[in-house]
Order: sequence, then structure tokens, then C-alpha cells
Amino acid sequence: MPHKTLTEILLIDYRWIIVVFFLLPASFLYNLFYSVRSKIIFKLHSAPKRHDAKVAGIQKQVRQWKASGSKTKMCTARPGWQTMSFRKPMYKKSSYQINCNLVDVLEVDTNRKVVRCEPLVNMGQLSETLAPLGWTIPIVPELDDLTVGGLVMGTGVESSSHIYGLFQHICLSYELVLADGSVVKCSETENTDLFYAVPWSYGTLGLLTAVEIKIIPATTYIRLNYEPVVGLQNVVDKFESASRDTKKNQYVEGLLYTLDEAVIMTGEMVEDSEVEPDKVNDISKWYKPWFFVHVRDILKRREKTYEYIPLREYYHRHSRALFWEIQDIVPFGNNIIFRYLFGWLLPVKVSLLKLTQTETIKKLYENNHIIQDLLVPTSTMKKCCEEFDRLVNVYPVWLCPFMLPNNPGMLQPTKGMESDLYVDIGVYGVPKDRRFHPVETTRSIEDLVEKSKGFQMLYADTYRSREEFRRMFDHGLYDKMRQKYKCGDAFPEVYDKVNKNVRD
Repeated sequence: MPHKTLTEILLIDYRWIIVVFFLLPASFLYNLFYSVRSKIIFKLHSAPKRHDAKVAGIQKQVRQWKASGSKTKMCTARPGWQTMSFRKPMYKKSSYQINCNLVDVLEVDTNRKVVRCEPLVNMGQLSETLAPLGWTIPIVPELDDLTVGGLVMGTGVESSSHIYGLFQHICLSYELVLADGSVVKCSETENTDLFYAVPWSYGTLGLLTAVEIKIIPATTYIRLNYEPVVGLQNVVDKFESASRDTKKNQYVEGLLYTLDEAVIMTGEMVEDSEVEPDKVNDISKWYKPWFFVHVRDILKRREKTYEYIPLREYYHRHSRALFWEIQDIVPFGNNIIFRYLFGWLLPVKVSLLKLTQTETIKKLYENNHIIQDLLVPTSTMKKCCEEFDRLVNVYPVWLCPFMLPNNPGMLQPTKGMESDLYVDIGVYGVPKDRRFHPVETTRSIEDLVEKSKGFQMLYADTYRSREEFRRMFDHGLYDKMRQKYKCGDAFPEVYDKVNKNVRD
């Protein structure tokens, strides 16, 4: 691992000053403004009327691109620093940028059990809209700023994914503006091939303008059960058995604190009458310990326990600490004094962290930091955890199960399986193995994931060659749709938007 210079140490170790006194207040005000704005617009029902005009504006821009000679390929004009990826896309500089200001929840139809929203609606906004109505989407990826569009065009997973699959599997239809400027809607029954090709396509088949998502009834609380487990094989066995028990466990998650110690959490929605008042823990309160610290304390006690958590706060349990990434920026952030004085300002927005990064900080993170979500069959979970421990030695590690059905598209389960149980192994933090090298280590991880018949989340760095990338992801249907909708001159391929060489 490269050694840090004195300048780099100062920039990284004292970055907390900028974060605490500038970025946290800015994040709080930004979130407050957009929360109030979203509530007002939803209350006034003005978004559906404005949506058609906004889509027409996107169509007009696409036609202008065609009239100008179609010299460069199109992408959205959303600034790179606003995305959840820790990298900024460089391809935007040379692309024809289309303004897509699509940020509103359009409709909640409880009869059809559907919410219709625009792609820049984020998870915090969506859960805040649905919760007072007594509804939720089946999968709520935990970070507030994750957007519907990003979760469709990329992917999303949550602790209910062992039942419902990935985020794409709860989506009922997509509305897109195509390369010729026309608007098309696709679903399981209408333009079916396009519907299955859109997930993981990263905006390379069309410009996403609206999504219909399934909703389910929600209770106010979840009962969350914590079980400390010792021994990696025991962790794998407990995690898999809990994930396969879909009748009992609506939510399953694991946090691996060392190679041999974890807490497996299972949960289910409960009615208010079932809640024990002395067992309620509102984990979102500003003075509460970060969630991963709270779970670590349970691991130390080595005893099973349970508590009742407000459902929406459970969904966003990892937001305040960005899982555990914020501890590397504000090392004292979980200190009780800091929590009482500044905890109410959390979470800091990832977009603002990116916007204020210097070149030195970016290089330092690249050389001394890893963010990867690796999606592998649970049958390979033990081996993968052992290899990640050897290669990076980063803890905690996030374990989230998901069912992968045998649908057309980029992701296919193990050959011959109707569906298969997978695990998202989330590795985020500063590697403790001094042999860590950003390229060589990541390449080794990617090789392991491919051999395991798994997949790599593409918001993170990927060093795959084009040929290797096409081996990992099934491009059969995607290529057909690219040809059918004449995307070749209009949009780059997925690889040309996600490989490390096109990200800063």
C-alpha cells in the first residue's frame, strides 16, 4: 500500500473540519428544502400535470440532437458529483447532455398497489411519502440519496431481497424517451424485451422518465431479532437458513465484524398491539449510536435479543453513518458529545463530499480505500469471505441476501436454476492489508467473483476488459435492443459508462 505524504495526511485526517462545520449544515438545509418541496408538490398534485411537459421538453432536446447531426452520443446533464458513485463520469464532457429534471412522486394508486414516480426521486423522499399513507415499496435500499433511476439503471438490494429479488424485480413498468425522440412504455406485457433489457443498462437504451413500482401495506414497527454467531461456517449456515425461511423472516441481514464473528438479523413487520413499549428503539434519534456500533455492542454481549424499531427508521438505518464510511472522515462521530451536538445534522450528502474533493484526496482514496458490492451465490459465500479477508481485511462486511429469478436480461442465475439465492457482500473502507493495490487487488476480487458465477455492482470501480465484462454480464438481449432501437449512434454502451478509464 503506498505511503501517505504529510500533505496527504493533513488533507485526509483533518477533512472533518470541512465536513462538520460546512458540509453537515449544507446537507441538513438541502435535505430540509427538498423534503418541504416534495411534500408541497405531492399535496398539490401538480407533479402529474408538469410531468408530460417535462417529457415533451426531453423529446425536443433529443430532436435537436438529431437535427444537429448526431455528432456525439447523448447522456443526461445531471452533474457527476450528484451521483452516488464515488467517481465522477468523464464521458459527460464530450457528450450531448439532455436536461432531465425529473424529481417528483407522480401518483400513489392504492387500488392497483402501485406508486409512479420520476427517476430522480430518492429513497428518503419515497419512504417519507408512502409511510403516512400506510404503504411501502417491498425493497427500500437503505441510503436516503439512492434514486429510483439509479436503482433501475444500475441495481439495488435490501434485507427483503431474499423474497422480492433486486430493485428491478419490484418495478412494473418503465417510461423512456428513445433515440428517435419517441416515448415508449414497457412492462411484462408491453414491449417485454425492452422491459427486461432496461435494468443494468445505465441509460444506454433510452432516457428513463418514469417508473411504476409495486407497493405493499406497511405497519409502523418492525421487530428486529439479533443473533451473534461465532465461526464462519456457522455464520454462513445461519445466514442461508434465515434467508430461505421467507415465511418467518421478512428481512434478513448480516454484519460480519471479523472473519469468524457476525450478527445475523431477522425481522418482520408487527402491528402496534404487538409492540412492547420498553423494547422500542428509535435508532434514528440524533443522539443514538450509529447502527453498526449498536449491533457490534450486541455481538460483544454474545446474547440473542430483539427490539422494535419504527419501520422507516429501520429502512434508513445505515444512512447516518453511510454504513460505516463516515468514521474514516469524522473519527469521533460516534462520540456521545458529538452525537448530541451535531448528530441531528447527519447524514452528510455523498454528493457534497464528492464536490469538495481535491485531486490529492481523490488519489488518496483511490490508493487507500475500497468500495465494492459483490453479488455471488450463497454456495460460494464462505470462500469469498475468506478471500476478501486475505485480500483487503476490511470490516465490518455487509451481508445481504437476494433471490435472483431466471428472467431475461444482464443477470442470469446459476445455469439450469429457475432461481438462486445470492448474497451481496459489501466491502467498504480502508484496507488493513498493506499489500493492497487498487488495481491488482480489485482485479483479483473481480476474477474471484467471475469464477464464483457472480456479478459486480457497477457504481464501484471495475477494471474488467470489455471482453471480461461481457463474460460477466449477459449482453444477448441488450445487444438486440440496442440494434432494434438504433442506439449505436445515440448512446454509449454500458461498458463505456462504467469502466474505470471513463471515471475520474
